[in-house]
Amino acid sequence: MNADAAELPPGVDAPVFDEPWQAEAFAMTVALHDKGLFSWAEWAQALSAQVKKPGAAADGHDYYEHWLAALENVLASKGLAATADVDAMAGAWARAAHATPHGKPILLENDPEFRSDA
Repeated sequence: MNADAAELPPGVDAPVFDEPWQAEAFAMTVALHDKGLFSWAEWAQALSAQVKKPGAAADGHDYYEHWLAALENVLASKGLAATADVDAMAGAWARAAHATPHGKPILLENDPEFRSDA
């Protein structure tokens, strides 16, 4: 977590997520379930498979990396987002972030390889 409980004012809980992307992955999963794209049983099975993979951190610090991998796998298995498409989009965002001046918003259009007709 980002803050120790001793550093927080009385009555304030420690943050649930260490990084904004973790909260976004969590929210996307809930929203996609609410739309009926997968059941909680399917989700639990996918997440469990990721967390049980060799190399998972014993202290759980990589939990949301497994969460994201499980979400990607569920979406791919349902034909909603192919792994290659997810990887291509992640690459585009990484290039856009690298090309964006510090302090400016990261926009997909900042990707030097961005094509608006894609």
